[in-house]
Amino acid sequence: MTIKLHIDPEVFNPIYLKYQLKNKNRYQIYFGGSSSGKSYSLAQRTVLDVFNGDRNYLVVRNVQNTIKRSVFNEITKAISSFNLSEYFDVNKTDMIITCNINKKQILFCGLDDVEKVKSITPIDGVITDIWVEEATECSYKDIKQLDKRLRGRSKVVKRLTMSFNPILQTHWIYSMYFDIWDDSEQYVEHGNLSILKTTYKDNKFLTDDDIAALENETDEYYYNVYTLGNWGVLGSVIFKNWSVEDFDESTFDNYRHGIDWGFATDPFAYIKAHYDKTRKRLYICGEIYAAGLLNNESAPMVKEKAGTDLVICDSAEPKSVSEYKALRVNAKGAKKGPGSIEFGIKFLQGLEITIHPRCQNFKNEISTYQYKEDKNGNVLPIPIDKNNHLLDALRYAMENDMTYKQVTIRKNTLM
Repeated sequence: MTIKLHIDPEVFNPIYLKYQLKNKNRYQIYFGGSSSGKSYSLAQRTVLDVFNGDRNYLVVRNVQNTIKRSVFNEITKAISSFNLSEYFDVNKTDMIITCNINKKQILFCGLDDVEKVKSITPIDGVITDIWVEEATECSYKDIKQLDKRLRGRSKVVKRLTMSFNPILQTHWIYSMYFDIWDDSEQYVEHGNLSILKTTYKDNKFLTDDDIAALENETDEYYYNVYTLGNWGVLGSVIFKNWSVEDFDESTFDNYRHGIDWGFATDPFAYIKAHYDKTRKRLYICGEIYAAGLLNNESAPMVKEKAGTDLVICDSAEPKSVSEYKALRVNAKGAKKGPGSIEFGIKFLQGLEITIHPRCQNFKNEISTYQYKEDKNGNVLPIPIDKNNHLLDALRYAMENDMTYKQVTIRKNTLM
């Protein structure tokens, strides 16, 4: 079956129509600020490539459960906007989208299930395209393994595409690919690598409210990264004592659980950690991080992870703590008090923190949590109270391990 598709160019942002839609470079990077339209434009390209019968896509993020509410939704919206729904079979359970006229597919997978990634194969042909959304969440090893998945006979050039916000200039992606970058340019191409930088100014579909929210950002780091799309530089980062490692939990039995309440603007945040007191090591084993959860929805999720263990919650919402108790979660309010944040931070700074790869939201928070600076750039001993929901939950979880004890020091009298 041959179907002629006529699409109005006005449905695309011009910058992507020029540099992305027909880009055939093996390695492609799309980075920049928030709301720049880069993910949606890649979703548009994905749908058109598969509909035209040339390509099979594998779309990945670091953690499986973040795919459905992000890039999967972007692609289904693109199918709908092109009025192509009748030509695609969308399997939401298995997260597989199949074009009915040519059997080309869009497959989705999280890098937290390595064996599944290795075994994924389209029903017709080979995987020609791998799109890594939020690539800064991924390790160098993961990307190299994905690159090796692009193999086999194909009529088209295979492509590895990465899209992301440039959170930290110390990231391996910067050192690996950005030696060709020129800050005076918006698009750079060298050999089989291309890099396109975009910001909200490249997205003609934003509302005035969207633009105002980005332009009125007062935090210097977030303005630089998410508004201007520049690589982030954190001179005053609070935690440097952490690493990401795929560890085995089979011998763990000393768990700590904490909750920071949230609903609409702020997410509900739950953390599960194992504490090795002898070695002063803290293992971040699990998280729940979601907006819009009612207490009767989040409580079963927490109980599944915590069992009958004590869960220490933000005491600012005593009603929520009471509701959790009624829902048979072993919950209690945190003690908190003056100086508890600073004391908790110092305690956590004294530990070796190991994060499981599935705890992506915790990794995002700990890597960007920083102290305030004065107008001269001097670091102040005051943490910025922003995007620290899981970190707050962790402080509550560890409350009983870091109870402050006043020590009186007496001077010896020399005889």
